[in-house]
Amino acid sequence: MSSESSEDSKEDRRVRRAQAEQFYREILVELLDAKLPFLVGGGYAVNAHTGARIPTKDLDIFTTRAELQRLLDRLNRGGRRVSIVDDQWLGKIDYGEHFVDVIFGSSNGIVPVQEGWFHHAREAQVLGLSVLVINPTELIWSKAFIQKRFRHDGSDIANIILKQSSQIDWQRLMAYFDAHWEVLLSHLLIFRWVYPSERDAIPSWLLDELLERLNRQRELPPTAARMCRGRLLSRSDYQNAVEVWGFLDAKGKCDDDQ
Repeated sequence: MSSESSEDSKEDRRVRRAQAEQFYREILVELLDAKLPFLVGGGYAVNAHTGARIPTKDLDIFTTRAELQRLLDRLNRGGRRVSIVDDQWLGKIDYGEHFVDVIFGSSNGIVPVQEGWFHHAREAQVLGLSVLVINPTELIWSKAFIQKRFRHDGSDIANIILKQSSQIDWQRLMAYFDAHWEVLLSHLLIFRWVYPSERDAIPSWLLDELLERLNRQRELPPTAARMCRGRLLSRSDYQNAVEVWGFLDAKGKCDDDQ
């Protein structure tokens, strides 16, 4: 590719990016003007909490299931196409090649957006607007099960812990994970490995509690049922476990398009 073609390509990307951000900003302005309840999540929330400038492929708006239809009705104008992609967790607003995800749950059914998220939300600047972004605690919870071959949010979680450890409500976070505490422990261990000089960012009592649970669990025999919970992380990556190797599928649905 010639240098001229390369420059043209870069300019095209800049133009598309500017168009996308204009579209995202219009969506945010409409929601703010209508005083509808929403939170900004995804990459924009990660950037707000970490100071990173990671490019975002879209805008993620979070709301409760109860408020979903009001948001979609408000935004169904101006040449946009509004749809519910999955009635368990995802709506979408398309405008040409650009889109906004409206998220009210998770593809595996474990992480519903709750009214309490709004009580803990923070105000931040996104695209020059003052909006509410998901609190670091809920942001980690919203990303913990996104562990697929081509999409893994573990680095986001590690960086949120690095930059926002003192602002995370660790008790609340542990309560969210509940029966899935091993997933939380795995993220904490990865953080310790990625940032060894920052291990103290994770409270000692939390690791003690989780490791004690692990030790108690090790004293028990394995479960009688041959269960695979991996499909709560990625439906396709653990497909053979259920369809070929004879494991039972854990409850829940996981869409690899998340």
